[in-house]
Amino acid sequence: MPVKPKEHTVCGLAAVKALFAHDAGAIKRLYFDYPTGRRIGIICKVLAQAKKLYRCIEPVELEKISGTVHHGGIVAVIEPRVMHPPRPEDLRRWAQAREPLLLLDRIGNAHNLGAIVRSAAFFGVKHIVIPDDPEQAKPCEAAYRVAEGGMEHVEIHAVTSLAGFISEARPFFRVVGTSVRGAAPVVGRETRVATPKAPERPVALVLGNEERGLAPDVAAACDALVRIPGGGAIESLNVSAAAAVLCWEYFGRPHAGPSRHAPPG
Repeated sequence: MPVKPKEHTVCGLAAVKALFAHDAGAIKRLYFDYPTGRRIGIICKVLAQAKKLYRCIEPVELEKISGTVHHGGIVAVIEPRVMHPPRPEDLRRWAQAREPLLLLDRIGNAHNLGAIVRSAAFFGVKHIVIPDDPEQAKPCEAAYRVAEGGMEHVEIHAVTSLAGFISEARPFFRVVGTSVRGAAPVVGRETRVATPKAPERPVALVLGNEERGLAPDVAAACDALVRIPGGGAIESLNVSAAAAVLCWEYFGRPHAGPSRHAPPG
């Protein structure tokens, strides 16, 4: 059965298992090859009880349904995600719970989006905000596959203007953007303190486009800009690698002491 225009595919065993564990009812149809079929008995049983289609097919058919050779032997068909913009009460609630927030400014590569989602899920980031912009990659087959199940642990929100959203978020979050050039402070200077006292506002981290970085209005809206110090041979990391480093720095490691990246004084 072909995938309809308003449907999405989730490929790869890890991603499909995570989808099933999070919301089994979201799976509309399931296709798999013979070796994978021997590993998903419980999924097929639940789909059978719900009278939903599941079928063992040849790899070439999986490729047609998924649109990729990287289907991993299994393809689940689902409805597209509905990405609502956060409300002020959402921001207040997240900030009160000190939940980290990740903002993406026109990340164009779906594989990078998937890798960022995977890192975000690993470090406990539950909410990602993206602009409703043609340049911004959206959740799709490639993003789901690369996220390796991370999509089921992160809610993605879309907003009309990222700079406008930052202005709305700043009363609740300290918004820290990334910058490659200029006199940006090194990672950690903005949030690491020598005392156990936590920052007044939790951090919302903003990552920019793979080639152009943050848009000028987005950078201007941030409370601070930071960079990841390197050896100098290469100007910057891939954005998904930078996301993992920064999520660890701001959301992952203990905050009891000053950052090892921050200069003395």
